[in-house]
Amino acid sequence: MIKAGLVGAGHLGKIHLRLLNQSEKYELVGFHDKDLENGRKLEAELGYKYFESFEDLLNKIEMLDIVTPTVYHYDYAVKAIEKGIHFFIEKPVTQTLQQAEEILYKCREFGIKAQVGHVERYNPAFIGAKDYIQNPMFIEIHRLAEFNPRGTDVSVVLDLMIHDLDILLSLVKSKVKQIHASGVSVVSKTPDICNARIEFENGCVANLTTSRISMKAMRKSRFFQQDAYVSVDFLEKKAEVIRMKPAPENPSDFDMIIENAEGEKNQILFEYPNIQPNNAILDELESFANAIENDVPVEVSLEDGTEALKVALEIMRLIQKG
Repeated sequence: MIKAGLVGAGHLGKIHLRLLNQSEKYELVGFHDKDLENGRKLEAELGYKYFESFEDLLNKIEMLDIVTPTVYHYDYAVKAIEKGIHFFIEKPVTQTLQQAEEILYKCREFGIKAQVGHVERYNPAFIGAKDYIQNPMFIEIHRLAEFNPRGTDVSVVLDLMIHDLDILLSLVKSKVKQIHASGVSVVSKTPDICNARIEFENGCVANLTTSRISMKAMRKSRFFQQDAYVSVDFLEKKAEVIRMKPAPENPSDFDMIIENAEGEKNQILFEYPNIQPNNAILDELESFANAIENDVPVEVSLEDGTEALKVALEIMRLIQKG
């Protein structure tokens, strides 16, 4: 078992603590939180060992789980690297692109493994559907959330849209060519709703809309490619694939056949990928453990996190400019 420690025992940090504690891959040594009162309370209520000194915790672990506000990510990551400790770091990876590139360089220099917490990669609907997504040329993404004061200290781009940027960049194997973006601050000091249009060099176009002031939650992505349409519902954990193939010469009464203006006949096929329920956060933590134990590449790398951050920061720059 890998000796693990955590820093940042907020809402998400408490979830990570519980999962690290129950995982068969990790031995939870303890946690550190800047809030002394919160740390002691959590230790008394749940039994996790609280370290008032972060350095004391570092001296006893092999893996650090960084679940602090983003402003502290860089400092904790650098301290872990300097101690030779592998680390899992929540998204967005850092506040600035320079910080992300610095810890990426340091990890390569010191041979440290690091994984970024882009948890939607482990969403069962995405896992079930991703093999069907081949060279999409138009992508429509909606991520709408009801208002929650937690997280409004950062733009909706870094809070929510960055999930979809990571998924998008993992699927479209082409460089970003151009970005158009607009956003509006409605209830907070940073944009609460944003739309971005991303054009790739291979001709693919993605349209993303993200809001944290919606009346109804939605996390749905639609991928359009030659002869197929794939829908992934990240919220409801469902996926649907609609494909076309040349119609059979003698279709049955139950076959759905369409004919285009050129007289070509195609059969429409509906497929529903097998969705296996899971705990996405536990899976991402344990996949990182597997990368450490077997010395294999992590599934969501610092390079991935840096690329998603780069696009997110450019979207924010365009919003501010506009």
